[in-house]
This record gives sequence, structure tokens and C-alpha cells, in this order.
Amino acid sequence: MTQNRKQTAWKKNRKFGDIHGGRMRLKLSDGIFNRKHNLLPPTTGQETPIFIIENTSKDFYFPVTADEIKETIKKLPTEHTKFLTHIWLDKVNKKDYLNGKTNQGEFICGSKVYLIKLYAFPTDNKMTFGQTKPTTKQLNFYKPYCTDLQHDKNGWYLQWTTDEIKKYYLHKLLTHEIGHCVDYFYGRHWSKANTKQTEDFADNYAVIWSNNFKEIIEEQ
Repeated sequence: MTQNRKQTAWKKNRKFGDIHGGRMRLKLSDGIFNRKHNLLPPTTGQETPIFIIENTSKDFYFPVTADEIKETIKKLPTEHTKFLTHIWLDKVNKKDYLNGKTNQGEFICGSKVYLIKLYAFPTDNKMTFGQTKPTTKQLNFYKPYCTDLQHDKNGWYLQWTTDEIKKYYLHKLLTHEIGHCVDYFYGRHWSKANTKQTEDFADNYAVIWSNNFKEIIEEQ
């Protein structure tokens, strides 16, 4: 049974870690390495990943459930996911979102905690880009899931359906962050200097596995 943050049995401590990658932002900006976690690692025998689910405001929701995330993880090789200790469905501030200061997802590690954060999405299913029209590269990133680019007085946005954003979160965003975890344990030493390489690896990992998920669905 999934518990909300107030019901979780574990407690926070004052040990901190670092974010490594996960720059899946609505507007890409710097400062990703300044965020920290303060969670205790799981106890021996505790089921992982531990799910933390925040209460969102009326303007945001989580497109995916803990059970849907678990089912997606089961489709991946165990050696790619066995290190994950927490998955945190976190809320966002509406003002920060509109100003392009929020993330979509992050992989954070430190103090024996290996955490994926997925952030809430607007209830109107609009992914905003502001007054500057998104680049072809940005649109191509979302193209397998959503192509409905629109514009109003508030700027440019992709208009998603509930089904589209669910698939994106599970097949692209989640697997991208798992790709960072795989890269961390089996690949390079992390640093600010190789951010592009780590992002490219996570992007490629997500593409490979999202294609595999699509093939499985088509075969059913």
C-alpha cells in the first residue's frame, strides 16, 4: 500500500546528497547540483523502492500512480533498478512552474540513498514554454508522445491528453531517470563537467526502453 509523506514509517535526517543529472525541465536552467536530499536509507529487509507521495495543489496532479511505476520497473532488467531506494512524487509551486523554474524529474543520490523524483503536472495538461517558441529539438523530444503545439496570450504550450502524459511519464521520464542510475553505477564518474554525456546516456537509455515498451504493447 502506498503511503503519503506524513504516513511513511522512515524519518528524515540531516545527511545530504547530490543530484546527478535528470535535467528534464520544461525550461532548461542551471543550478541542478544545488538541490539536496535528506532521507534515511532503507532498513534491512525493507521493500524498495520506498514511495513518497506529496499532496498537490488543485492546479496539479500526478499522471501516474505508484502501482503503474512498479509495473514499469518490472519490465526493466533487475540489475538496472535494484539500487533504487526511493521514488518521490513531489509537488511543484505554480509560480515557479509558470516561470520555468521547475523540473519534471531528477535522479539524486548520496548517503546510501538513490532517489528518483517525478514532479506533478498541471491539471489542464498544458506543458508551458513561455513566449519563446520551443525549438525543433525540444519538440522532437516530445514528438513520440505529443505534437499538439498551441499558443495563447500566456505563450506557447503543448496540449497533452491524460493518456499521452501518462505514457510520457512512464516510458520516457521515468526511464530517463533510471538511465541516470544505471550510468552512475555502471558508467562514469559524475561531475558538472560531463553533464552532456550523462544526459545523452539517459536519453538513449529512455529511447531504447520506450521502444521496447511500445513493441510489447503492439504484440499484446
